[in-house]
Formats: sequence, structure tokens, C-alpha cells
Amino acid sequence: MSTASTRAPEGRYGRSSDQRADRTLKVAGAVLGVLLLALVGYFGYHYVGGNKISGELIAFSISDDAVKVHLEVRKDAGASGYCTVRSRAEDGTEVGRKDFRFSGSDTRIDKVVTLRTTARGTSAELLGCHAD
Repeated sequence: MSTASTRAPEGRYGRSSDQRADRTLKVAGAVLGVLLLALVGYFGYHYVGGNKISGELIAFSISDDAVKVHLEVRKDAGASGYCTVRSRAEDGTEVGRKDFRFSGSDTRIDKVVTLRTTARGTSAELLGCHAD
């Protein structure tokens, strides 16, 4: 038996340049992945760090034409802004929405506000707080 029959045919199973191309693609993919991660981190940091006002809905109580909402707002001293609250009926339709304004030098505001509704609401949601 000759040694030629045990070798793979030339060019049949790829070339060494394919290995270089694979390595180049892996490096390019890694660099793009790191850049994407850095971009997401940058925007996430500025979104969270840039918020001067944040709020939390602590509790709510419902009557036929209003929803009383207990809000806790944290903000920078001297910052002013607003928090948007809404209420929905049992079928999911929105029955009330209002912006509540906050300002002053306090960094924490604990307040009960009243949201008037067009029908009986079954829920209260804090949609978000934004600085002016």
C-alpha cells in the first residue's frame, strides 16, 4: 500500500486561510460585542443617573369617583418635577390620569394625592416621575 492513499486529497477539506478567516471573524465579533455592551452600559448609566426624581406608589384606596394614592418621591434638593398616576377600571379602560407636581428643597416627599376618576377604578399605577 502506498502512502499517497492515506493522505487527504488536496483542497478538499479547506485551506489554512479558512482558519485565519475564522480567527478574524471571532476577533471582530468579540470587539463588536464589547462595543455594544459599553454602549448599553453608557445609556443605562445616564438614564438612571440622570433621573433627578424617582417615585414609588406605596398604597391606594378607591371610591366611586376618586382614587387616593400614597406616593413617596425622592429627588435632588431644589429639583422640581412631576409624577404621572393613572387608574383603570375592571375592564382595563383608563378612568383617570393626572400629573402631580413636586418642588422645594426636601429630598424626600411622602404625600397622599387624590386622582379624580370618570368611573370606579380598580387599580392605581405610577407611570413615572420626571424632572422639569
